[in-house]
Amino acid sequence: MADESPSALNKIVPNFSAAMTGDQTFQLSDYAGKKLVLYFYPKDNTPGCTTESMAFRDLHTQFEEHGAKVFGVSRDSIRSHEGFKSKLGMPFDLISDPDETLCNLFNVMKMKNMYGKQVRGIERSTFVIDGSGKLVKEWRGVKVAGHVDEVLEFVSAP
Repeated sequence: MADESPSALNKIVPNFSAAMTGDQTFQLSDYAGKKLVLYFYPKDNTPGCTTESMAFRDLHTQFEEHGAKVFGVSRDSIRSHEGFKSKLGMPFDLISDPDETLCNLFNVMKMKNMYGKQVRGIERSTFVIDGSGKLVKEWRGVKVAGHVDEVLEFVSAP
């Protein structure tokens, strides 16, 4: 059941840690009191993921002004993430989830069609966690166009 998910809306997200760029470890508890935007995307250096990441990059200052920290999450390795982050000049870190721990926590793994074949992959999704650690907003099955503006509008609301 959706409500039983550890990442159910209006529920506290369990603390987790994961490797991220900059030779750091992301620890949810380190961000207590801050709004977090976690965007899950299928793969580094693919067209949709590049476009989405550039949109978060281009609006990063506005997210920061509204007290929101942005992190990208995919199953790619730290090495891949470091190259992707550098290539796009991203001012935020990317979290590596090769064992799908976070993907499962947020229930973003789905069967998808790729060139006529069924493959298991990340459904493009974005989550906002408030300062108390509660999941307050989610977007699933995201279409890239206009999405980042919508997320910014949500975190900007009083």
